[in-house]
Amino acid sequence: MEDLISLCKRRGFIFPGSEIYGGFAGTWDFGPLGVSLKNKITSEWWSFWVEKRDDIYGIDAAILMNPRTWVASGHTATFADPLVECKNCHGRFRADKIADGITESVTTEEFQKLNVKCPTCGKSDWGPIRKFNMMFTTHVGAVLPDDTDEELVSKSVAYLRPETAQGIFTNYKNIVDTIYPDIPFGIAQIGKAFRNEISPRDFILRDRECSQMEIEYFVRPDAWEEAFEMMLKENHRFLEEKMGLPKAKIHDLEVSPEDRAHYSKRTVDFMYEYPNGEEELMGLAYRTDFDLQNIARESGKNLEYRDKNTKEAFIPHVIEPSIGVERLMLAVLSSAYTEDEIDGSRRVVLKLPEHLAPYSFCVSPLLKNKPELVAKAREVYKLLKEKYGNITWDDSGNIGKRYRKQDEIGTPKCIVIDFDTLEDDTVTVRDRDTAAQVRVKISEL
Repeated sequence: MEDLISLCKRRGFIFPGSEIYGGFAGTWDFGPLGVSLKNKITSEWWSFWVEKRDDIYGIDAAILMNPRTWVASGHTATFADPLVECKNCHGRFRADKIADGITESVTTEEFQKLNVKCPTCGKSDWGPIRKFNMMFTTHVGAVLPDDTDEELVSKSVAYLRPETAQGIFTNYKNIVDTIYPDIPFGIAQIGKAFRNEISPRDFILRDRECSQMEIEYFVRPDAWEEAFEMMLKENHRFLEEKMGLPKAKIHDLEVSPEDRAHYSKRTVDFMYEYPNGEEELMGLAYRTDFDLQNIARESGKNLEYRDKNTKEAFIPHVIEPSIGVERLMLAVLSSAYTEDEIDGSRRVVLKLPEHLAPYSFCVSPLLKNKPELVAKAREVYKLLKEKYGNITWDDSGNIGKRYRKQDEIGTPKCIVIDFDTLEDDTVTVRDRDTAAQVRVKISEL
């Protein structure tokens, strides 16, 4: 993991958030290569689930929502982690993350018996476990820090959304009324979510600010099992075929009732073998009609779906695949990260799937101090740039160093313009993974 983090920083994929001011825990900034990879991942997901299907529709809901949203969803009451404080150094930690073999439902008594040592001071003197709500609170409207009007302050409270799902559920009626889709149908969204993690850790795996890709797939109450199995299969296909993740590193974990979210009647977590161990990559949950029933009760609106043919009315049940973009990005990067040997020397190479690589080609003149080579290389660069867009130029250092740099970036092909190019209009194309080189006509690139 440390080697991967170093590469991401060195090559402009990912930087610590607010690094110039000493950083800000649980936040990360994505550099030119990182944002390119991130955008390609989200674009592939959108294409796979929305553009290439005729039963899933996209939306982009607001981050700030009416606070009643989080009352109806249960987040104000249940969206909490077990927080424990060391009495000696007053460090605060998530209880289930500093002791092996316990879950989020651990009690104070169970925790005390484990004699867990504080990660900061090494003592084993803990206060009681308390539930810590992870939603970020903010105030909307003209409210000042020194306002003493409790009613005014209370009415101004809003939350940064902890999940994108509720933006989908609150727009369910809008989609039904405007699109009137046949059931089963889905609503998809990609957007920011915010969670006040007690202990953000493991690089971009557990952040306080992240991007989510979520679908709520609405089905007949008696058809959820078939839809669940379809979603299970299709998500595996997306991860393996579109993201290039090795099948052997993805494991389905059937989540036990006591560990499932409050809304779920069945959940399968897709666990992935990251460099630091097996962690959750994404989740697939059967949310029943929990959300729509609660929203109907809180809003007073009728959220029944009426079948176009049978005229039967019912509240749909929901299957939800949810994946964090950063978690998926880390899986893609760690899967691609390779160390091998070329011509007797060690190299680091990102063997990214070609359609995800930040750059498709790198174009270089063999020598940057030869104007005729540079001019010809610029001609080739412009040609490819107009066709493919994501092309990079590199004339720094010798050609060997350029190859090593592009290997680390994950560029599939390097194109070099040399003196033979001026004679026969052919260029050298070097393959990232094999380091093999071939001569190709410019017109055939």
